[in-house]
Amino acid sequence: MGNTKSGAVSKELLQDLKISTKFSEAEITQWYENFQKQCPSGRITPAEFEAIYGRFFPESDAKSYAQHVFRSFDTNDDGTLDFREYIVALHMTSSGRMTLKLEWAFSLFDVDKNGYITKSEVCEICQAIFKLIPKEKVDDLPSDENTAEKRAEKLWGYFKKGDNDRIAEGEFIDGIMANADAMRLIQYEPTK
Repeated sequence: MGNTKSGAVSKELLQDLKISTKFSEAEITQWYENFQKQCPSGRITPAEFEAIYGRFFPESDAKSYAQHVFRSFDTNDDGTLDFREYIVALHMTSSGRMTLKLEWAFSLFDVDKNGYITKSEVCEICQAIFKLIPKEKVDDLPSDENTAEKRAEKLWGYFKKGDNDRIAEGEFIDGIMANADAMRLIQYEPTK
């Protein structure tokens, strides 16, 4: 990671992140300083991440969704997020490139990390997404999306797959990009 004794990001990490994210040196340095202040250990634990995520969805149950997001960001599977994982995740989720965002979405839905998505994984993530929706907003949903199960069934239906089939990353990305409803179903953004 960075040089935690001096509080400065290492030159190697800085160069790596500039290439892999296209963020500027100044942006990376500023984020590193903030990261070190917020996470003096240099790592974010699942509990800390859940607390951060919960602040974005104060009227919802964000815990299970935060756990899935954390899993998708923890690329080295060590149970924590270091600065590199944090910045790469920030880049993937905030980049303007839709394919990059959908690559991340695929990793979110690929719960067992085997390179494919199954209907049960779609159901699991749709359950987590549905918990983000405040109870009073559920009544506003279309009748074929007003439960997590219906939402998962509708999303799976867009791929025209059987219950025991699976979806590869390219097929997932193509299918979502070809259908605005599918794009909407893989996320929940609270209205402001």
